[in-house]
Order: sequence, then C-alpha cells, then structure tokens
Amino acid sequence: MAGIYIHIPFCKQACYYCDFHFSTSFKKKDELIQALIKELELRKDELQNQIIETIYFGGGTPSLLNNNELQTVIEAVYNNYKVIDKPEITLEANPDDLSKDKIIQLSNTPINRLSIGIQSFFEDDLKSMNRAHNAQEAVKCLGNATQYYDNITVDLIYGIPNMALEKWNKNLEIAFNFGINHISSYALTVEPKTALANFIKNGKYPPIDEALALEHFNHLVEATQNQGFIHYEISNFGKPHYFSKHNSSYWLGKTYLGIGPSAHSFNKTQRSWNVSNNIKYIEAIQNNTLPNTIETLTIENQYNEYIMTSLRTIWGVSLEKVESDFGVHYKSYLLQMAKKYIGKNQLYIENQKLKTTQKGKFLVDGIASELFMI
Repeated sequence: MAGIYIHIPFCKQACYYCDFHFSTSFKKKDELIQALIKELELRKDELQNQIIETIYFGGGTPSLLNNNELQTVIEAVYNNYKVIDKPEITLEANPDDLSKDKIIQLSNTPINRLSIGIQSFFEDDLKSMNRAHNAQEAVKCLGNATQYYDNITVDLIYGIPNMALEKWNKNLEIAFNFGINHISSYALTVEPKTALANFIKNGKYPPIDEALALEHFNHLVEATQNQGFIHYEISNFGKPHYFSKHNSSYWLGKTYLGIGPSAHSFNKTQRSWNVSNNIKYIEAIQNNTLPNTIETLTIENQYNEYIMTSLRTIWGVSLEKVESDFGVHYKSYLLQMAKKYIGKNQLYIENQKLKTTQKGKFLVDGIASELFMI
C-alpha cells in the first residue's frame, strides 16, 4: 500500500509563521494543475504497482481549487494508479474558503476527509498570525462542515506568547463541542526566514515561551484524553477509527509519492523532493523532465529515519525490527543510548517496543536525535 501527496502551492496571503512553499500569485494556476496531472503520468511506474490507499491535497491552500480542478487531479490518479475501494482522500482547507455551498459541493466529490486550518478561534490570535480567515468564519465553517462530513480534523496552534491557559482551553472546548473526531496541534515555532522570525528579532513580537508551550501541551494531552481521543502521534489526537491514514503512513515508513513543487517522496531506500519554484516546476514537467533531487539513504539514514518517526507514535520503536532490519549492533547501540532517558523516566520499554513516557513526549525530537547513529 502507498499514498500520494499533492502539493497545491497557492495562498491568499502569507501566514507569518509559515515556511512551506507557496505563492500568492495565481497567474500560473491552470498551467500548474496541468503539470500536476502530467507528473502523475510521468511517475506512474515508480510505485511498481503498489495500491494507493490515500490521496492527500496539501499546501498552500488546496481549498482554493474549485471542484472541477480537484476532480481532474483525482481522475488523473485513478487513470494512472491502482486505487483501493474507498481510499482516504483528504483536502486541506481554510475556513474562509468553506462556504456552505462549497462544502456541499465537496461532499459530492470523492473527497471524504477535511483538514481545516482553524489555528485559533480568537480574533487577536488570527490577526497576529496573519491568517486569511476571522474567528466568525472559523466557527461558521465548522457548523456547516460537520453537517456534511464526519471525518474532519482541525489544526490548532498552542504556545502563542501570552496566551493564558484558560484561553487555550477554550479553543479546545469549542472544537470538542462541534464533535470533531481528530485534532492536529502544534506549538508555535519560529522558522528561519519567516516574518515571525524577523518580528521577534526586531522586538515586534514576544519571544516563544517554552514553559508556556509545555503547559499548553500537557493540558492538550489531558483534555483530549478526557474526551476519548487517543494521542497516537506527538501532534495528533484521534478518536478510534479516525486516525489519519495518510499521515500514519509517513510515521510507519510506508512508500509515498509527492506530486507538485516542493513535494517529497519516499520509497524506503530513497528520498526525493521537487524544486520549490512554481515556474521551474512547470517548465520542467512540460519538457518531460522530473525537477527533483534524489537522495539514496544509507543504512544509518534509514535507521535514524525509523527512530525519528516511530518514537513520535504510540507504536514506538520495535527492538525486533531494529535488529532484523539493521543488525544486532544497531539494537545494542540503541539500548545503550536509551539508558539515560529511561533513567530520567522519559523513555520506557514495553513488549520489546521503546516508547516515550508522558514526561518525554514534549522532548521527543531532541531525544530521538540523541539516539541517532552518527
């Protein structure tokens, strides 16, 4: 089984914290959609007849595409790949794009999962992040979306400077009250070369408070658990049967194909990524050339990748898999390096699986990097 990720690199405006590839100019939209379709055709043999179980429209803002454009791309997948019956097809969407008419139209397409970028239900937070939607649109779109879609995930950002715990809790309560079955939640992070990084550097925005982010994270874990969610990946919380199949494929090391500018692909032994430039991408595809860079993963790379992704999940790192896929030396190394964190009650071993404790979850990326083979 494999997945296909399709990058739609257009946004109405730039969020201050975002470092994903996008353009606020839609001049090349038609050409880019045709390039996506052609790239799907050019790469149809890469998956070696693996069956597609998930299709994910990410971005950017895929909800800027109309139904005909989305349908055309989906049809290109079906025309060139084997697809399971009823695959999970996710569309990332912004609240300001999700009018009731748009939602009704989407519900009549093969798209069966919505990922809605709420981020916050409060106006001041949305303005501080330069989001395109307002608080009223955030609430209204969920009221409409939940009438037509059962499989909805919302994005919420925590660790916003000076956000009181009560305010963060209110964000969660609003999502819970809509009966949302999945939440993806991330700490506000300062990425290099973003507007947010520049604002903080020049004293126009408060610096990130790690202690506040930890407080918000711990409350998030407790609140979602009380509502019946399972914390199945560090940033993802789903009720039973509502885990993201597509994103889970990343964490479980499955093969996926990335289509579109800046999109990444993975086939277990190689990773590749397309050029992060719409015009260069379009021109290359029009000339039947794949504008990508390919990296062949060494055994060390593959081990490190497995540790990083698996330690973030409830399934943990399988010691048996480490030994069978990488060798006894890697297993011995992992156990030796993990001792310190087991002693700190940040990691533990259960049924031959190395996992993070609640204390270790917030620090998992740093812990994982200490377990890498270098």
